[in-house]
Amino acid sequence: MLVRDIMTEKLSAAFAPSRLEVIDESHRHEGHAGARPGGQTHFRVRIVAEAFRGKSRLDRHRAINQALAAEIEG
Repeated sequence: MLVRDIMTEKLSAAFAPSRLEVIDESHRHEGHAGARPGGQTHFRVRIVAEAFRGKSRLDRHRAINQALAAEIEG
């Protein structure tokens, strides 16, 4: 299963978003630190969820990072 698909499943389960995009941008980071052959290392997440209402940007980032801890630590 692709990392993008795993991330999509985990974020959907954690936040029940009304909008979710997980975009693989690994091709833009080839040759940079952390990049691996075959990609699946750099992602952009766009998410809209009621679960984030009233939370600061930092709190939203922390919640997403916690939900994706295994994928981030890779």
